[in-house]
Amino acid sequence: MRVTKSNLLVCFFAVWCYAALAAGQAQGAQAQMAVHVEDGGMNEVLESIAVPSIAHAPFYATLDTEWERPLAGGGSYTFENERHIARDSAGRVYQERWYLVPKNGKIETKMYYIQIFDPVAHDSYWCSVGEKACAIRPYNPPRDVMFGTDADQQGVLPDGWGFVTKEDLGKRTVDGIDTTGMRETTTINPWMAGNDRPMVSVREYWHSATLNINLLSTLSDPRLGTQNFTITQISTSEPDAQLFLPPAGYKVVDRRGAPAAR
Repeated sequence: MRVTKSNLLVCFFAVWCYAALAAGQAQGAQAQMAVHVEDGGMNEVLESIAVPSIAHAPFYATLDTEWERPLAGGGSYTFENERHIARDSAGRVYQERWYLVPKNGKIETKMYYIQIFDPVAHDSYWCSVGEKACAIRPYNPPRDVMFGTDADQQGVLPDGWGFVTKEDLGKRTVDGIDTTGMRETTTINPWMAGNDRPMVSVREYWHSATLNINLLSTLSDPRLGTQNFTITQISTSEPDAQLFLPPAGYKVVDRRGAPAAR
């Protein structure tokens, strides 16, 4: 089975503006309070670095995220966060989810979710920090993992969509670990995705074959701005086994038999 990054672990986290974060801190407000609603706007999800469930490649690291987006009249606005990720020798994956907050702003981030993926037991734990509760759900990781676009997806894209070019960036040591770099440039022809002119996105990543993760990854897209993911303070020693268990004091609810949401 061949999958791309978007089909890997459900490694996502909600992107909230500072107003949403502040609102989330007011959970103790009266239930009868009137709710103000507005039309328009959107909810967004930011895809982060993919961490596949593979055995014999343990690590513990800090993942820094920075998302810079352009303003219509010029300039930009940037969100950031920092979180911990880990994987043990059995391939179990631990990920923290922290709110993105304005860079150099006054809003402090906080952790709102913990995710644990166990390829041995085929279980995943989705733990809400606010509720102090974990839901167990089925987990069946893909057998094979491939980063970037398909190896043969280069040159002209089917049905007149555009074209893809790839550039080998050579080798580089990141935080003491050998990586190989790749730059992929995708051009979408006008009117193929609602665009009135050619739309160019660039994805650059530095991949560790030993750990099978990207230690540095950047996506520049005119629709999204620029997303930078940087893994730092990485240790390849076996992580603490307690990371891969539900946090102490959390209620555990078995959702493995629950019907899929529609």
